[in-house]
Amino acid sequence: MTLTRRQLLKYGTFATAGAAMFGGHRLFSPRAMAATSLTGVNYITPSYKALSYGSDGFVTFLADNHADAIDFDYHHSGQLLTADEQLPALRAGSVDFMFHTLSYITRSLPILGITGLPGVVNELYRHPERLKLGSPLMTLINEQLAEENLYMLCSGGGVLEPEYIWSTEENPIRTLEDLRGKKVRVVGYEATTALESYDIGATRIPSSETYQALQRGTVDAGIFNISTIVGRSLHEQLAVCYKLPVTGFTVAPFMLRDRWDSLDSEVRTALEEAAQWYDENFIEHCNEDIYPNEYWPMMEEAGIEVIEPSEEDLAAFNDATEAVWEHWKGEVGGEVGERAIALALGEA
Repeated sequence: MTLTRRQLLKYGTFATAGAAMFGGHRLFSPRAMAATSLTGVNYITPSYKALSYGSDGFVTFLADNHADAIDFDYHHSGQLLTADEQLPALRAGSVDFMFHTLSYITRSLPILGITGLPGVVNELYRHPERLKLGSPLMTLINEQLAEENLYMLCSGGGVLEPEYIWSTEENPIRTLEDLRGKKVRVVGYEATTALESYDIGATRIPSSETYQALQRGTVDAGIFNISTIVGRSLHEQLAVCYKLPVTGFTVAPFMLRDRWDSLDSEVRTALEEAAQWYDENFIEHCNEDIYPNEYWPMMEEAGIEVIEPSEEDLAAFNDATEAVWEHWKGEVGGEVGERAIALALGEA
């Protein structure tokens, strides 16, 4: 049986099958024998200009500053693994590091839900320092991830501008009550739970299929970050943005904790410096440069109606999030959940 490189990585047999097929030699041509070899993956495509900025910068930083220490193979755009395949491949040791959207993996790693928890996310967006490297919240997150043998190198310096409610011309959503009975594309579990009381028909559709879903009326609306709107040209099928901060996310680099701990000091220092660059530049570049100066003007030019939520809707939504908080605290543990929320809200 002939195994492709993708299959080897996907099913966790990279090391053993590679040794059998290639006589113990490295599968990829080495550039320097002394360098540590690392394989990294990301499913985000270059069309997501803002989201790919950080990961591209991370690997470029390593190439420009630490090529003698790290010889890496980096595969973006799902060239090697899809979004759903990345975490299992990392756990299996088939890849060494990955970049992942946190909202996609909160069901597997509940502590990451704090970065998109309704009623919390807007505070994290307004106060990115609470998720910076060395912050108490980042320390708590990694303490919990360590129990799963995972390590998040950094958050990217906060969370991205929240995900809002975007809807079509045929089924516009301008208030919370307008949500009732609508078919809504939602990815994050936390957002889905927060909107359950409005009787939405929630569906998880990959971003690559969302344009056609809106075009065909499969869904009436979606919970989107503006990067997804622009990256998939969804504004061509949308008419209204209701700026209720429903949830949020960041894109972060991950490694196995034991893999991280086993690295020699030179390699770990190189990765720490790349993570520092990522933490200082990714979120800030998106939220303070690309979004206000490029993406939102595109929405204005496209004729998207942008509506700020009323005080009544904000209060009603925040009331609905209490049940989400309680459920989430049940998943991570009451004490851990209380502490994480307090840190995110600046109350501890």
